[in-house]
Amino acid sequence: MRLRAGLRVLRRTDTEVQVGTDHRWAVRLPGLTRAEVALLRSVDARTDLSPVERLAAGRDVDPDRVRALVDVLVEARLTVDGPPRSLLRGPAAVDAAVWSLLRADGDGEGVVRARGERVVAVLGLGPTGLGITVGLAAAGVGTLLVEDDRPVRSADVGLCGYRWADAGSVRGHVTARLLRDVAPHVSTTSDRNPDVVVLVEDGVADPGRGPVLVAGGTVHLGVVVREADTVVGPFVVPGAGPCLRCLDLHRADADPSWPAVAAQLHAGGVADESGQVAAVCAGLGTAAVLAHLDRVPGLAPGTTFEVALPDAVPRRRTWAVHPECGCTALPASLVGAGLD
Repeated sequence: MRLRAGLRVLRRTDTEVQVGTDHRWAVRLPGLTRAEVALLRSVDARTDLSPVERLAAGRDVDPDRVRALVDVLVEARLTVDGPPRSLLRGPAAVDAAVWSLLRADGDGEGVVRARGERVVAVLGLGPTGLGITVGLAAAGVGTLLVEDDRPVRSADVGLCGYRWADAGSVRGHVTARLLRDVAPHVSTTSDRNPDVVVLVEDGVADPGRGPVLVAGGTVHLGVVVREADTVVGPFVVPGAGPCLRCLDLHRADADPSWPAVAAQLHAGGVADESGQVAAVCAGLGTAAVLAHLDRVPGLAPGTTFEVALPDAVPRRRTWAVHPECGCTALPASLVGAGLD
């Protein structure tokens, strides 16, 4: 038995310690002796808490008292059974430590290792798309299929990874190189269909891509870089909520000229992306994809986040299925596809 990975034992006073800092699980242990405080402060995730006599050896602490303190930690669900698992390295290790606190079995590394079997495609590799791709690689996703034949522009250089030396090079090629630098384990080829497709588009969502993905039962996330903001979402699980076409139909209901405007936006050029907005949207997109891969609640159906300067604070909107779309009238075999 040991403490969950990531927990710290902190001294509050000479007679009190605090285990953990998050309100969801942190506990305070008051009324301690100085020797008990010293003992608890020496404990970490590598410490075997089972042999209380060994823990108390050489210290002015009663073994029965040690046993009672360990029982408090067990009751608070701050311990897990078994020896320490092999340690991951890099950013994925941070995710594993947090998941070890969130999961009942404490197996945070199991969550991260399962990501290694997943395939995600990212189509559109401006700063936001690049940020999502690098974020997924750092989080342990095993295969990332990237696509964007457009060149890196000077406006793309910034927070999400492109450098001045990359200007003029093909975005897809530069992204593959960056992935190797960030996470050497990542593959950029696969014979499997992706578990999730991320569509990062300029101006407006491609009216042809979303319906094809819905028809094929492919889970996908829409991201649209617009004139002065970026929209993340919806996260589309075919048959379980509104799709990208639903949003366009709602916009056309509100503005009859929207189809004409959208057609011109679709035929237009590459949108410029603010570095601050791209960084926020890359985080939102990465989190949405990982939640799906980890099988935990994430971006709710029909939810979009609009992020704009000057504050770059996400503003949430909720969309309904459009009655004329028909995207939820799918064969039963396609509803929920991509969840396995």
